[in-house]
Amino acid sequence: MVQPPPDGEAAEAALAHGLQPVGARPPLPAYLRALWQRRSFIWAFARARVDATYTRSQLGRAWNFLTPLMNAGVYYLIFGLLLQTSRGIENFIAYLVCGVFVMGYSQRSIRSGSVAITGNLGLVRSLHFPRAVLPVAAVTEQFLGFLASLTILIPVILLTGEPITWAWLLFPVAIALQTLFTTGAALTFARLGAQAADLNQILPFALRVWLYGSGVFYSFDRFQGVLPDWALVILTYQPGAVYLQLARDALMTSYTVPVSVWWAGVAWGVVALVGGTVYFWRAEAFYGRV
Repeated sequence: MVQPPPDGEAAEAALAHGLQPVGARPPLPAYLRALWQRRSFIWAFARARVDATYTRSQLGRAWNFLTPLMNAGVYYLIFGLLLQTSRGIENFIAYLVCGVFVMGYSQRSIRSGSVAITGNLGLVRSLHFPRAVLPVAAVTEQFLGFLASLTILIPVILLTGEPITWAWLLFPVAIALQTLFTTGAALTFARLGAQAADLNQILPFALRVWLYGSGVFYSFDRFQGVLPDWALVILTYQPGAVYLQLARDALMTSYTVPVSVWWAGVAWGVVALVGGTVYFWRAEAFYGRV
């Protein structure tokens, strides 16, 4: 009877013939190629998730725009009327609605990404594929919902008196940069969520703080002379505030931002996507053991 080779020799022979351990982390270029090859699945999976989310709801996908619209209404009553944060802001309704819709896209993408692994353990444990497919699909799902919400956001902006200008062509650029950032953030939080179960208890609170600190309901100008200059710089150039400013700059003639904010949007998008991808990839072998 032929004796099998010792474990060490068997491992060497397997590697020599291109065999890899189950769940092993491939080189990053090969990983990215495999992820790109599954782009059709990512799209189909995201579409299926969108359909499944609203199957049992009588209003269906209308909730894509009803939820942020109702949130904007509540925030207008509390912040615009009661707390008077609208003072000094021209066309506060457009300012607020744009902020709520755009910020909501970032929040939902990060929240969905944080459970992309733990919420799909059946797929993770039974099929071989780049696990980054799941958080990327989660962002794609939220992006589809955001596109649907534009059917309300754009008419509201127009009804408040904002005209259509050439600057509107910059709005897709702003959302594309935001999507780069949210994809990187979703990949980062997908790994954190897989490794720390308590994250899902902390994340909603952290996202709420991020919402309040991003200038959705007020202008940072009200803090001139109150906060030190370095604090205002941090508030202005943190990613949540940056992408709100870019969207408002594109859609509102009454609101402009310096070019440096656009460069900040590019920087945040590239750094988050590259950093999040590498960070997620480095734990690829771990996800199958969750």
